[in-house]
Amino acid sequence: MIPKPPPREGTLGFLYFPPFRVQGISIAGEITCLQIPELDLGFDIGSCPRAMLSSKFLAISHGHMDHVGALAYFCSQRQFQGMGTAKIVCDERIESDIRGMMSGFVNLERQKTPYEIIALKPEGEIEIKNNIFLRGFPTEHTCPSFGYSVYERRTKLKPELVDFPQEKLRELKDRGVEITRTLTVPRIAYLGDTQPGPHLVREDVRKAPIVICECTFFEPDHKDRAKIGMHLHVDDVAEWLGVLECEALVLVHVSRRTDLNFARKRFLQVCGPDKSQRVHFLMDFRSQRARYEAQLAEAEAHAAAMGRGRVAASPAHEQPVDSDD
Repeated sequence: MIPKPPPREGTLGFLYFPPFRVQGISIAGEITCLQIPELDLGFDIGSCPRAMLSSKFLAISHGHMDHVGALAYFCSQRQFQGMGTAKIVCDERIESDIRGMMSGFVNLERQKTPYEIIALKPEGEIEIKNNIFLRGFPTEHTCPSFGYSVYERRTKLKPELVDFPQEKLRELKDRGVEITRTLTVPRIAYLGDTQPGPHLVREDVRKAPIVICECTFFEPDHKDRAKIGMHLHVDDVAEWLGVLECEALVLVHVSRRTDLNFARKRFLQVCGPDKSQRVHFLMDFRSQRARYEAQLAEAEAHAAAMGRGRVAASPAHEQPVDSDD
């Protein structure tokens, strides 16, 4: 008998929430690597699909192997492909451990791969694009762990000066009067692996339009297992959804033992239809494909109404072809 070919692996999950793509792979205990291409930003690197190499900044949530196992390869390949030095963002508590791991590869390869580590204190932040900032904050897991929020700084005229003529505004500015205020607008939050805690209801998490977080346990009798591993259970996420203001909650870190049809039904059961509409599973390829096709049809209908003809899938609309669930 002729043996079957090996299964196809490594297909990226893909979700488009204008103007951002969320793509990557996440399987509990095996791989988590995520990317927001529009921000040149990746989260964790348990494996390194080619698409991940374009991430100029790579934010590490914690040191478990399924989240950092491909870090050295990522740095090496960016250099090899002429894409520049990798910038690794991490919790300052694990900076020395990451350097130790990278040093081990220097000794093993007998060559040095360039990289830069940006170690953040709690609430530390860096600018990753013009007026776009990445902030780190502690979460609660079985080892030192960080979550990240992406926010935009916007400068607005003070409300009391909105109706002032331009000449008057220039006069106030010349006299040294502050005429603007700075607003921080949350865009994306990534929580990594974590148990419930106050970090879940921070303002920059609660108000982010896109929230990416784990949900590892779904069975009603697995709450104790979730607590032991310091992970989230579906009941925790259901309660959390009551305060989240996000347009989309992207769930990652589902294990192979969990059937996604069962996971969707559990969410519908514990959250109800309204809240469940905001929940998306990164690795639910079938639902992603249907959603993407609906988005593309809507874009084509809009283009036709505007007299532009057929819409081609732009990079922001690219949907990987995938196998069954």
